This record gives sequence, structure tokens and C-alpha cells, in this order.
Amino acid sequence: MNQRSKNKSGTHGALPDLDFRDRLGALRNLPEFFRLIWSCDRLLAVFNILLRVIRASLPLTMLFVGKLIIDEIVLISVTAGGSAVENPDMSILTTLVLIELGLAVFSDLLGRGIALVDSLLGDLVSHEISLRLMHQSARLDLECFEDSEFYDKLERARRQASSRILLMSQALTQLQDSITVFFLAVALITFKPWLLLLLTITLIPAFLGETHFNSQSYSLMYGWTQERRELDYLRFAGASDETAKEVKIFGLSDFFGKRFQKLAGEYYQVNRNLSVRRAAWGGLLSMLGSLGYYTAYAVIIYRTVSGELSLGDLTFLSGSFLRLRSLMEAILIRFSSIADSALYLRDLFDFLEMEPRISSKDESLPFPETIHDGFTFENVSFRYPQMEKWVLRDVSFTLHPGEKLALVGENGAGKTTLVKLLTRLYDPAEGRILLDGHDLRDYNLDGLRDAVGVIFQDYVKYHLTASENIAVGRIDDRKNTNRIKEAAQHSLADKVIDNLPEGYQQMIGRWFKQGTNLSGGEWQKIAIARAYMRDAQLLILDEPTAALDARAEHEVFNRFVELTFDKCAVLISHRFSTVRMADRIVVLHEGKLLEHGTHEELLAARGQYSELFQLQASGYR
Repeated sequence: MNQRSKNKSGTHGALPDLDFRDRLGALRNLPEFFRLIWSCDRLLAVFNILLRVIRASLPLTMLFVGKLIIDEIVLISVTAGGSAVENPDMSILTTLVLIELGLAVFSDLLGRGIALVDSLLGDLVSHEISLRLMHQSARLDLECFEDSEFYDKLERARRQASSRILLMSQALTQLQDSITVFFLAVALITFKPWLLLLLTITLIPAFLGETHFNSQSYSLMYGWTQERRELDYLRFAGASDETAKEVKIFGLSDFFGKRFQKLAGEYYQVNRNLSVRRAAWGGLLSMLGSLGYYTAYAVIIYRTVSGELSLGDLTFLSGSFLRLRSLMEAILIRFSSIADSALYLRDLFDFLEMEPRISSKDESLPFPETIHDGFTFENVSFRYPQMEKWVLRDVSFTLHPGEKLALVGENGAGKTTLVKLLTRLYDPAEGRILLDGHDLRDYNLDGLRDAVGVIFQDYVKYHLTASENIAVGRIDDRKNTNRIKEAAQHSLADKVIDNLPEGYQQMIGRWFKQGTNLSGGEWQKIAIARAYMRDAQLLILDEPTAALDARAEHEVFNRFVELTFDKCAVLISHRFSTVRMADRIVVLHEGKLLEHGTHEELLAARGQYSELFQLQASGYR
């Protein structure tokens, strides 16, 4: 591994220092992996093992039949006395040849059956791992997704969804080959047992060498996780519908291409050095295995020449030792590979075992059907993990039932963070948030989020149908056409959808066939409709009209006021024409509550709100 990889610990965390005991210890992950396979399809798993056990017995049987064929040929020749026989008895020989043919065909069919079952079971396992990763990602705290080290863990876990299919095949092949080795060893144990021991000893160096290089390969993959994520990002940035316009306008193709080429070249160089050393040492150490086999072969030839063995015995024994040597070498090397693959499994299972910090208590309160006292912030402070700066500091105010509250402040004032605390995407570092007198953390988390309708300024543009894009606001009602259409009407998205070729069934986005793009304002109306899909007692809109024209903005907010007349609502906006419609306005500055009141009260106070309002109003004079 080059110096770059060794130095990565300074920025990305130390590389795993693994010894042989660590790799053996990683085998503890295999039972969990087998349980995962078993849970996917028990019938296929049992059928796979059954096919392999049957096929494992065939090599010895075929070698023995081959011995009988040669012995029968020799017997016929000896009977003929070296002269041609007019009608030799070929019945036994014919039968043996047909048996060998049948065994060969049967072995081939079993091999194809195993390959088929492996493929089917592998797809199921891959899908199951992907599903578990999706569900686990949904469970984990939002703060995880704002941490680069978490993305390294997620990246290593994601790669297991496809690459661990090989591990499944390796483990089952290991079982099959072990059974074959057992049969061969039992058959050969009576013939010079020390040769079996010699064969085993000469294969151990190759096993140890492979173990060493597998460990280095894992360390390489682990240490370069962040760079591999960067390579994936550069692939996306250089060839994506989301970046295509700027790549063309700003001429970024060469920039992304050269950056990709430089990083990929560095990775290739390190990986090549490891691969070359691995191949060189592997070839050298495998010669010892060949030495063990040819020692056994020489002994067999000597005993055949001396008359102790028949030609059939020679064929059987030499073939058995050759097959045994090949299988034992494969088993030892595969064992090393499986042990190191189990290290990758540890990455997967470690990720799946992560527990969210934000969750419901064992005896959590149900979210109230009607909010009575409202939401109260009591001296709430918050800063993001691994950050020293406070984003919110000692914030106190109350959102009353049925009140429309606007949050105003410059970028970075803490407005969106406050909303994240209100929806328990984060919990306060200090202070508390009360709902009807109870700490927000005492309520059932699912119930809380089910009662909140929120659209963030960085809403997601899903490449789904128009109907599904709205239904994500309450996905359980995705079949409820009336509810979806009603939500679209509330947000003015119905007019957008009516102009689409396939209406509500139109695919939005260009990733899939017959998809269509929307303008920023059209997307925003679709996104706002998601909030209206819910019977939310708290509705939050974070910069909901940034892409709307003035007429659409005015109409959207008139409807917003009408539809939330008896609900709590929070609005974040930089447009004072919108903000002034709120019942009360909270002004944040550098994470602190600077002032609050109605539009008229704040103008009269001549504070920051008044200053910001006058600045914006001057642009229209």
C-alpha cells in the first residue's frame, strides 16, 4: 500500500489493523449471513445444499468408474494374448462407459442446476440487503446524513448488497468441496497416509499468503472509501441531468474528467501494486503445492511399475491425488477469502445494528387529537454535531393553537433548524420544547410526524408519476385519488397536472421512459400539495413560494390561510408580502430571538424587521 493510503488515517480515520485472529473472529458474522439467506427462500436454500451434496459425491465415483474401465480394457487385452479377437466380450466395458457417460451428464445437469439456484437465491439476497439498508437508513437520525464518516459506513454497507452474493456462492461451494475432499481422503487413506499429510503441508504457505493479501485488500478498500465515494460523485456530476446545463455552460467536462482521472489513477496505482505482489507471491507459493502432488505421483508410478498397482489403480490414484490437491488448495484459499469477506459483512451488520438516538420512549404519549396549549420553546439551544458554533441559543416563544407564525431572519439565522427541532429531526442540546405542557420527547415519534405536514425549501423532486409525487405526503393514501386531487387543488398543482399528457399518471423527470420535466414553479406547487395530503395539526412551509410568480404566490397563501384557520402553522419566507399575512412574526438573528410581534408592531419598533422590510420595499419604489 502506498504512502497516501497509510497517511489516510489523519483525515479519514485509522485503517483497521487486522491480524489472523481478527479475520477468524470475523467468521462470527457468517451465521447471521446464513440466517439472512434462509429468510429469503428456505426452499431454494435447501435445494441448493441438496444439489451440492449430491454433486460432491460424483468425482470419486467417476474416478472409480474410470479405473474399472482401464482395468477392463487391460483384461480384454491380456485375454486376447496380444492378438486380435474376433468377437471379444465388450458388454462390461460398454456398461462401464455408459455409466461414466451418465455420471458426466448428471454432473453437468447438477452444475447447471446449482448455477440457476445460486443466481435466483443471489438476486433475492441482494434485494433483501438493499431493502434492509433502505429501512435502516430511514430509521437513523438525520444528523447521521450530515456526517462524512457515516457516508463512509453507508458506502461500505451498500457495496455488500451485490458483492456478498459471491460470498454466498463461496460458502456453499466450500461445503460442496469439503464433502468431496472427505470422500477422496477416505478412499486414499489406505494408500500411504503420509502423502495426504505432505500434500496438506505444502498447501499451507499458499493459504497464508492468500490470507495476508486478502487482509491488505480489505484495508485498501476500507482506507479508500471516501475517495471511492468521490469517484462515484464525479461520475454523477460529469454525466447527470441535474448537472448537464452547468457542465455545458461553464465547460466543466474537462474539470470533472481530469479530477476523476487523477483520483482514479491514484487508486489504480495502489491497487495494481497490490495485485502484482499478490500474483507473484501466489505463483511462487503454489509451486509448493505442485511439489506435494508430484511427490505422490512419483510414488504411485513406482508402485505401478513394480507391479503392486494396476494401470486402473494408477489412473484412479493419480487422478484422485490431483483432484484432492486442487480441491484442498481451493478450500484453503477460499477459506481465507471467506474469512476476509466476513470482514466486509461486519461493515454491513455494523450498519444494520446502528440505533437511532431520536426514538419513542417505551411508554410514549399519543399525539393529541386537538392541540390545546400549543408548542412552547423553553430556553432552547442547539448546535450541529461536531460543530462549536451554536445555531440556536436560548430561544423561547410559544406557538399557540390555530396561530400562523412566520419566521424571519437572514440566511443562517436558524429558521430551518428551528423547524427541524419542532419535527424532532433533531432534539435540543439545551432547553426543551413542550406540546400541551409535555416535553415533545414524551410523545410517540411516529404519531408526532404523522400529525405534521412540512415542505422544506430543498424538497425532493421524485422521478415518479404526478400522482405519486403528491401522494408521498401520505404514502398510505397513494390509491386515494380524491384525496390526491383535493391536495393538488389546494396548492394550485391541479392546473399543472391537467396540462400533462397523461395527467396524474404522467411520469415526471427524464430518468424514465416518457417522462417530462417541470419548471421550478410547477415543481413547487407539486411539493406544496404533499403538505396538504395530511390531516396535519401543524403545517410548516419553508420558503414554499420562492419559485412562484407574484400572482401564484398570492393565491397560494390565501388558500394557505383558509386551509389552516384552525391549525398551527409555521411559515418561513424572505418575502414580506407573504410574512405580513401571519398572526405573529418571530425574528431570528445569529440563532437568537431578536424580536417578535405582529407586522405592525414590529414596524413600529423600528428594529431589524423594520430595517429588512424597508430594504425590500425600497426595491419596489
